[in-house]
Amino acid sequence: MSRTKTIGNPISAGLRALGSGARSLEQGVEHIGSHHIAHPEVRDITMAELGRALRHGVADFAALRTDVMFVVVAYPLIGLLIAGLAFNAALAPLLFPVAAGFALLGPVASIGLYEMSKRREMGLDVTWGDAFHTVRAQVMGPMLTISLYLFMLFTAWLFAADLIHEVTMGSAMPDSLPAFATAVFTTAAGWEMIVIGMAVGFVFALIALVTTWIAAPMLTDRPVGMPVAVSTSIRAARRNPGPVLAWGFIVAVLLALGSVPLFLGLIVVLPILGHATWHLYQSVVFYPEDAQA
Repeated sequence: MSRTKTIGNPISAGLRALGSGARSLEQGVEHIGSHHIAHPEVRDITMAELGRALRHGVADFAALRTDVMFVVVAYPLIGLLIAGLAFNAALAPLLFPVAAGFALLGPVASIGLYEMSKRREMGLDVTWGDAFHTVRAQVMGPMLTISLYLFMLFTAWLFAADLIHEVTMGSAMPDSLPAFATAVFTTAAGWEMIVIGMAVGFVFALIALVTTWIAAPMLTDRPVGMPVAVSTSIRAARRNPGPVLAWGFIVAVLLALGSVPLFLGLIVVLPILGHATWHLYQSVVFYPEDAQA
């Protein structure tokens, strides 16, 4: 006799997810590394693959947009909170570094999106609850590790930006945000800060891109552990330097557009990029054992 599958209310579903997450956190430490240490193969890709990934990302968003927007709504809210703090005159020098560096945390915010794209690609029905399927032991440990790594990178970027401001414009705090903006764009010291800051920021962004563009979706897909995922991401970047740099430029431009006004555009931009990253990963990484199965 078949049983009717019903959807529980959000509170009970959330409590079940919380309980499952707690158990996964306890077990997840064991999966930061992995017993499966075989490295997958990486393919050469062209610029055309970037366009294809973006088209698939848009298609996933169009099919799942209500669910996906629910999953990612916290991202722009956090951005608004950070921007609100940065608009304090004393924190004005960190406004742009915070907004720019916030993109470093994108792979963490997209974890659930990878899972949703994977399930849709398999022809399964997808709901917002499937995003929490990633809260399991084989994913929890490595993803917590990569989250900590990206947060440390974000923090290091803020320290570097603050140091650049102090070296170029001095340690005095601006009286107001307009006064700070005027000093930045009308003085030699301000332009020096912009040039140095953009150069240093590019280095941080490149480090984050090369180490996570494949690693983040890979960790949600296979129990490979952090070392294999990150090394595969680096190998794929070395093999495809042009497309990787182009992808980084696309991501930076779309995130900049999505940040206006007040980060609200990220409700659309982030899920599209998250889904597209999954499809890009599928284009780059090949598992020989799959072909033998």
